[in-house]
Amino acid sequence: MTIDSPIERGKLRAVFSAMRPWQWVKNGLIIVAPAAAGTLLHANVARHTVIAFFAFCFVASGLYLLNDLRDVAADREHPTKRFRAIASGQLGARSARTAAVVLVVAGFLLPLAIPRPQNFYVVLGLYVVISLVYIFWLKNVAVIELGAVASGYFLRAIAGAAASHIAVSSWFLVVVSFGALFLVVGKRDGELKQIGAGTTRKVLAEYSSNFLDSALTMCASVVVTGYCLWAFDASSTGLSKNHDGVMAGRLSVIPVVFAMLFILRSVEAGNGAAPEDLVLHDRTVQLLILVWAILMAVGVYQ
Repeated sequence: MTIDSPIERGKLRAVFSAMRPWQWVKNGLIIVAPAAAGTLLHANVARHTVIAFFAFCFVASGLYLLNDLRDVAADREHPTKRFRAIASGQLGARSARTAAVVLVVAGFLLPLAIPRPQNFYVVLGLYVVISLVYIFWLKNVAVIELGAVASGYFLRAIAGAAASHIAVSSWFLVVVSFGALFLVVGKRDGELKQIGAGTTRKVLAEYSSNFLDSALTMCASVVVTGYCLWAFDASSTGLSKNHDGVMAGRLSVIPVVFAMLFILRSVEAGNGAAPEDLVLHDRTVQLLILVWAILMAVGVYQ
């Protein structure tokens, strides 16, 4: 095997790789709503959250397989995506389609273990519909495709609340919505700077670095503003509802601001093509997330 050759995989390893398990970190958003509501440690809520997490993992992985089948020709021209299991020929189209169906069906069966799962099924169904429309059409429609991808993050965050019937703050929804858009715009900006407006993602030809940088600044501004309002909100859904932990909740603004600045710097340097990599591999981002999580835990559960 040369440096330009794909990693040799058996069929099971090829399927597992095509499921992109490293991207399951995105499903961690499902935890945020019940954690912020102070109910995550309740046995039923914890169980519902775990079920919702794996339901999204299975469904998302099934959709990743369908997406890779759709994009196989373009992926073979990409400097890194050409090593994916389907693009490299290590996973056949028939096996990939079968695995995709099994995963999506499994993802829809899991929530049956949640009492009154109707709201969760609405969220999961919307995720599937928007993802399919994106795969087969919207991915080539400039600007709209940004919203379609960002909706996946938003729906994950809502899913955690829907699984346990938790009321969420309007400011939480603002933060999640524009935070998701921030990550997607950052990814496009990173791709544009790294590989240019080539054939691997046609929609990149519709964007300029100036437009994407402006969109990033706008999203970052809304995220920070929305989070500050959520952190200082003393209503039943705000982070300052717990009098004993009000200071910690408000101090959680600090790691959020620094994380946004660090990600902006990373994107400007051309390192924003895979935002989840910052969570998985970058020590600074991991430290900021840890500090934020500690402050949130103290603020909500003290």
